[in-house]
Amino acid sequence: MGESTVVGRAVALDPGRHSSIVDDRDEVVEVPALGGHAPQPKAPAPPRLRLGPPMPADALRSWVVTLTLTLIAGVVRFIGLDRPTDGGTPVFDEKHYVPQAWQMLRNGGVEDNPGYELVVHPPLGKQLIAVGEWMLGYNGWGWRAAAALAGTICVLLVIRVARRLTRSTLLGAVAGVLLICDGLSHVQSRMGMLDVFAALFTVAAFATLICDRDDVRARLAVVLAEGRIGDSPYGPRLGVRWWRFGTGVLLGLGCAVKWSGVYWLAAFAVLTLVFDATARRAAGVRRPWVGTVVRDVAPAVWVLALLPILVYLGSWWAWFRSETGIDRNVVGLDRGANGVGPDGPWAFVPDALRSLWFYSAHVLDFHAHLTTASSGQHPWESKPWTWPMGLRPMLYYYASGEKVTGCGTGECISAVMLIGTPALWWPAIPVLAWALWRAIARVDWRYGAVLVGYGAGVLPWLANIDRQMYFFYMAPVAPFLVLLTTLVMGQILGKADDAWERRQTGLAAVGLWVGLVVANFAYLWPILVGVPITQDAWDAQLWLPSWRP
Repeated sequence: MGESTVVGRAVALDPGRHSSIVDDRDEVVEVPALGGHAPQPKAPAPPRLRLGPPMPADALRSWVVTLTLTLIAGVVRFIGLDRPTDGGTPVFDEKHYVPQAWQMLRNGGVEDNPGYELVVHPPLGKQLIAVGEWMLGYNGWGWRAAAALAGTICVLLVIRVARRLTRSTLLGAVAGVLLICDGLSHVQSRMGMLDVFAALFTVAAFATLICDRDDVRARLAVVLAEGRIGDSPYGPRLGVRWWRFGTGVLLGLGCAVKWSGVYWLAAFAVLTLVFDATARRAAGVRRPWVGTVVRDVAPAVWVLALLPILVYLGSWWAWFRSETGIDRNVVGLDRGANGVGPDGPWAFVPDALRSLWFYSAHVLDFHAHLTTASSGQHPWESKPWTWPMGLRPMLYYYASGEKVTGCGTGECISAVMLIGTPALWWPAIPVLAWALWRAIARVDWRYGAVLVGYGAGVLPWLANIDRQMYFFYMAPVAPFLVLLTTLVMGQILGKADDAWERRQTGLAAVGLWVGLVVANFAYLWPILVGVPITQDAWDAQLWLPSWRP
């Protein structure tokens, strides 16, 4: 299989007068040969091809490419990680999470000082920041090291996911380059904030879900080859599915960073059942959808509902064992509200869980009232319809005057702006439109799966547009934009058996697009990392009026 072969396309089974093609629905169809002869009687496809093409046979080379690009990503993410700081202190929303993480180091893993305020997210992301602070100290390196590592691992995961989706090591590498050069992912990987950890666990959960899809189809192929697929109208039981078990754990960890992880939890739970039903149908199960209900729903509820809840509760281990955590011992006090009093219908629930419920109700109330009307207009607030193209970025840091030097003039500016690389983000609307067409009209599961991951990070926010929202919410969505763009590039590149001129034209177009993203990222580098620049250079970086304060 050629390096640019897109999954489900051009799998030749007969080199003679006609060929079979595995289409986007993973079904084998017959097409005439180039000579125009009528199709001959269809030979049965091998069981494995009925359930999807195999991975490329270049495992060693693919890992060399993956680890090389991951190393490059690490260098890019970690270089100058201690800059900028605001007089040696954190910048922007780091000022919330970095001191909370430092407090965790001094208090057994829990925040217990309400004076810090805004303790409105689960503990896992701050605990990860605290690991870096424990290793490197309370400085820029310490409070950003975990985020930079998470951003680097995201690149590795996206490379492997893109390769699995496209069955192409080349396109996997393209996806890695695109994510390395995405300005939003880059900046969030260099900030002591929570969103890059949410991105890590979301992408990892998607990766394991795609691996589970392939694993299920491989198991069904074995049953099909043995002639046992018709033993039951519902198809076979699939046994323990460790990849999906990993998905449940990772989704629980994502919720333990931010509650918005529940959006992906719900979306991926539906997606895995669709994967199961279509796999059973492709294998020839007589009643695939009923078979999914009978065979797969109960295990899915355990793995993608109960298991994430247990993982989420486990992330509160320090709070449970503490005596000073916020609202830790509210049960038993004279509160009574929300069912947390010493008596009442929920008295059978352990006190610690009812205290966590009470605390969570306060957090939910905070988020529910975080609106423009109640809190005022934030200067860098944005709404979800501006996110796909990144039309309203965010200024994380700005300094000028005497304390900034090194630009070659007497007046220098140092700034860090959260901005998606325009060469990647501005084509998002046609990329999304093409993906929707491919997913619906051509039933291309790859586009559909990635769109589910993308939509889970955007669509829920449309339900309450009065809430204050910001562009950094797109950090977990950016990898899915990269995957969609890579799928589109794969089609531009063409199939392995296309004419030479068609292939070269596609290669030139993809190379130009990737090169433009890399060049655009390099141009924006000064305002992504805070390099001192002149006033004229700063003005030249702000392309749109919406990029300005």
